[in-house]
Amino acid sequence: MTATNGREKYEALINLSRDLPPVRTAVVHPCDEGSLAGALDAAEAAIIAPILVGPKAKIEKFAALLGRDISAIPLVDVPHSHAAAEKAIELVRAGKADALMKGSLHTDELMSEVVRKDTGIRTERRVSHVFIMDVPTYHKPLFITDAAVNIFPTLDDKVDIVQNAIDLATALGVERPKVAILSAAETVTSKIPSTIDAAALCKMADRGQIKGGLLDGPLAFDNAISVVAAKVKNIESDVAGDADILVVPDLEAGNMLAKVITFLAGADGAGIVLGARVPIALTSRADTPRARLASCAVAAVYAHAKRLAAKPA
Repeated sequence: MTATNGREKYEALINLSRDLPPVRTAVVHPCDEGSLAGALDAAEAAIIAPILVGPKAKIEKFAALLGRDISAIPLVDVPHSHAAAEKAIELVRAGKADALMKGSLHTDELMSEVVRKDTGIRTERRVSHVFIMDVPTYHKPLFITDAAVNIFPTLDDKVDIVQNAIDLATALGVERPKVAILSAAETVTSKIPSTIDAAALCKMADRGQIKGGLLDGPLAFDNAISVVAAKVKNIESDVAGDADILVVPDLEAGNMLAKVITFLAGADGAGIVLGARVPIALTSRADTPRARLASCAVAAVYAHAKRLAAKPA
């Protein structure tokens, strides 16, 4: 993906999906104006081909409030949000949907069905979340992981978290993504366990256990995104000051980082869950319409990339 300045970064992201056919997307319980409008906007932009899954009467009510005609869109009528999550997973397992989009249900309600052992859509890869941030003060899209799924990830979990993010960035056109493993310090110390994890992840990348990215860490946040801060601390690194991906120590740190960037730096954040059979656009009630559209675009591009990777050579 070409790096751009200002507010064009999300436009570049959305444009990646323009030349691809719409992705069949099960929209799970779109029972408020924001989530339904996001799905319909993405459909009008030919990014997704939505299948609305939820209580028909509620969905039609919000469509009427929005003044939108949904008569031509497939709608699977189920009684409540839990049934919507179950049905959407069924559609994926039956090969009838290539992506999921979260509606107005709680994230935990959807994810519990995704990771269910008997009827879910887990793979051998750990499921993780990535924010793709459009930060006005940063020179390119910034990926933050994991800020929504894994609360206190182990080192083994972080291997998959990092690999998921690298695979996503690569699918979006970032050649050999630069991955900063964040901590509170840039030196390794047993007093801060996340610095040890960072050092281990970098060595694992050296040995081919993590592929496709350039890793460095531990790095403090300022060193990861500021060349000046890195120079002041005499850090020589191809990642410092130019990171594509920020890997946080735990969910609390990631959640706070993403929200600080959003509300104090005016950033937008598109959210996606990876590691399942299909990508999941994980939108929030606070998302802007553009962020919802970007989440769908990311899911669509990644779904196409997965399909191409799965084809025999």
